[in-house]
Amino acid sequence: MKIKNRLFPFLLAVLLVMPMSGCDMFRRLAGRPTAEEIELMRIEKLKQEEAERRAVVDSLAKVQKEKEDSIAIMDSLAQLQGTVLNPSALGGLFTTKLDSKYYIVVGSFRSRHNAESLFREVEKKSYRPVLISFRNGFNAVAVCPSCTLREAFQALKHVKNEPFCPDDVWILVNE
Repeated sequence: MKIKNRLFPFLLAVLLVMPMSGCDMFRRLAGRPTAEEIELMRIEKLKQEEAERRAVVDSLAKVQKEKEDSIAIMDSLAQLQGTVLNPSALGGLFTTKLDSKYYIVVGSFRSRHNAESLFREVEKKSYRPVLISFRNGFNAVAVCPSCTLREAFQALKHVKNEPFCPDDVWILVNE
């Protein structure tokens, strides 16, 4: 009977404290997150998901802007009577490895000697030319390597004013 007498006040105390403390007291005792901590984790997860969605939307907007810019640049190129060619249209590259995506081609020759002559002339004008060999036997002299079509277009406008630049200058797209 003595055990019942000791256990009864303890159970009574637990029953009285339980409605006041809620489940959080037991969660805390068990090392589990409380309702407040669970809510904070939920809010943090929502913020993270929102940031990821925002990053996707921003990325799509950037791609859209790049496409719009490319279309505008292609229109401007058409007005300048410029041409954009891929090496595959010329039979592909022979031995030259190109590091950039775009090059301004200021001359293309069957004779390597003629290409080397233009190469030296362009070099004297403080450009760093590149000699490109194609599988179809042509050798091209290119300048102003760039990573974006916008940069290539700006370079084309600048190079067109040089005395060594012919009217049929074109942009090589290395894909």
